[in-house]
Amino acid sequence: MTLQQMKYVIEIAERGSINEASKALFISQPSLSGAVREIEKELNISIFSRSNRGITLTTQGSEFVGYARQILEQYKLMEDHYQGKPDNEKKFYVSTQHYTFAVEAFSKTILKSGMDEYDYAIYETRTSEIIQDVKNMRSELGILYLNTFNEKVLSDDLKENNLVFTELFACNTYAYLSSDHPLAKEKSVSIVDLEEYPCLSFHQGEKNSFYYAEEVLSTYPYKKIIHVNDRATALNMMTLLNGFTLCSGVICKELNGDGYTSIPLQSEEIMHIGYIKRSDTKLSPIAKQFIKEMKKYESV
Repeated sequence: MTLQQMKYVIEIAERGSINEASKALFISQPSLSGAVREIEKELNISIFSRSNRGITLTTQGSEFVGYARQILEQYKLMEDHYQGKPDNEKKFYVSTQHYTFAVEAFSKTILKSGMDEYDYAIYETRTSEIIQDVKNMRSELGILYLNTFNEKVLSDDLKENNLVFTELFACNTYAYLSSDHPLAKEKSVSIVDLEEYPCLSFHQGEKNSFYYAEEVLSTYPYKKIIHVNDRATALNMMTLLNGFTLCSGVICKELNGDGYTSIPLQSEEIMHIGYIKRSDTKLSPIAKQFIKEMKKYESV
């Protein structure tokens, strides 16, 4: 099985037709069909279901296409890494937990890069996916936190994936909520004070372990909890339902406006926010600038 054969299968799957795929690939239909049969024979699977109405992916075929896409993406990353050195100087990808300040630091990095051409990306995503993104070089850096509860599990995961964690700053834990929330004027709140309000938690997908949660006190038996996938939804729930989440307390009013506030949580929980990188790579100049911007939040 070759990379080219994988590309053929993906093209057929996307177009839903061997005829259309052969036209797009500029190869004959018999050659394209032969390539598919070779893979099916080699792996002892059936990729496509054929009928008078056309072809569709089988269950095995859908799985194969998913794996094939990953392999081709990894190959592209490796190709760019070794063959595209000049372009790499203009690239910077980072994966992060749902931190507004990371978005702000990323934006400031772009403004200070002084480049007319660049290819940047920031992915707000799940904890386990941050680790995988950096491991697979999809992102140069990953932003997440460690504390006494998750440090052992996450540190083992990072070590297993050839990654290292470097702390950017440490902070106490805060309750993040709407400025109109009934508790918004309090000087501090306890977890008991928050019990009657919905706790907003970022869903962690298949790896939905307490250790991978973005919020501290993830094992607390909340009476009301809402799982969300993105930061915008969380902000909406804060406004509409008096929801809250537990976070670093760093608020970027330039991005989120004056509609939200953070109240110190009566807790000894300390968040150590930092970045992860592959242990066998050196930081790019753009990554160093991003880290410099991130460190500024230590005094906020």
